Amino acid sequence: MRLRLPEERPAEPPTGYKIAHPVLSPDGTRAGFTGVSLGGALPYAVLDEARCVYGLRHRAPHRRCDCGFHCVHDRGEAEALLCTGEHRAAVLLEVAVLGAYIRFERGFRYARQRVRAMTVGACACGAPAAALADAGWGRPGWRVLQASCAGCVRGRTSLSLTAFAGLAGQGLRVRAASGAEAPPADLGVSELVAEAALLQARLDWFQSRLARLENGGPER
Repeated sequence: MRLRLPEERPAEPPTGYKIAHPVLSPDGTRAGFTGVSLGGALPYAVLDEARCVYGLRHRAPHRRCDCGFHCVHDRGEAEALLCTGEHRAAVLLEVAVLGAYIRFERGFRYARQRVRAMTVGACACGAPAAALADAGWGRPGWRVLQASCAGCVRGRTSLSLTAFAGLAGQGLRVRAASGAEAPPADLGVSELVAEAALLQARLDWFQSRLARLENGGPER
């Protein structure tokens, strides 16, 4: 007799948590995420469907494969992953588990997902994040971004948290770990003020660099 897994038909999509790296296309027109482990080779959008990372033609999640999106049930367990050295620059995602899924003790492996919210940690200097800046590495066709304060952005390619939320679309909510949230709606007065502050910080850095060059100081 062939055993079958018990079926679930929840009234609402289950909620899960995972960590990932935010990414930006080279032309700055698309934003998404890339995983930190097996699925890192396949960046995904806010609303996306899983594909087999091994290139097999079956639909994910396949019972005899480990393909599909992965998440854990408990937010604290996902946050604990951010303590490891290789994951310090990642962000925390809250996701809605969509489509077919396989439930495990600690989480889900599933077919489709919607990223509802992204929480961004502090800048490497310890200051609260004001932007997502080029991390210096990426995937083919994607630049990985990491949290940055206004003072550390300097000349790097960057987006404010609000701008990333708007570019990613699908109602994504983005917040800094300090509690400040960037709404995904059209930019209002407060969001424009934040954008102006980020631009001003970059302008101040360019002016200080220009002043050093004019005074014959070393370029840093």
